[in-house]
Amino acid sequence: MTETINVNWLENMAFEAEVNGHKIVLDAVDAVGGENRGPRPKPLMLVALAGCTAMDVVSILKKMRVELDNFNVKVDGDLTEEHPKHFNKMHVTYEFWGKDLSREKLEKAVNLSEERYCGVSVSYRKAMQITSEIVIHQ
Repeated sequence: MTETINVNWLENMAFEAEVNGHKIVLDAVDAVGGENRGPRPKPLMLVALAGCTAMDVVSILKKMRVELDNFNVKVDGDLTEEHPKHFNKMHVTYEFWGKDLSREKLEKAVNLSEERYCGVSVSYRKAMQITSEIVIHQ
């Protein structure tokens, strides 16, 4: 299976992509000729990881009949200082809110996502270090 994305130039540093029928505008900051009309590409790598693993975890926990009041995934990415600047490390924080949440079930769901289901995580692990932690708010 092949996925294809086209990024069409709008003007200056702005580009538009269509992903699954949704349009995303990418742009640069004013200092480099952009107009800040949309996100830069590299932070979207963090979004891809957070979204991929978050969807997995919610799906797995639903099958385990774990009820959440709220759930948040935060990804911190460390960029190199030299060019080409790239992420050399990412850290994922899984935050769960709910009553009587089982750490064991949460850990199982996160581990299944990270090691088996999240294709973004698997791809990124080949290029950089990825660490994670679980935070439970009762």
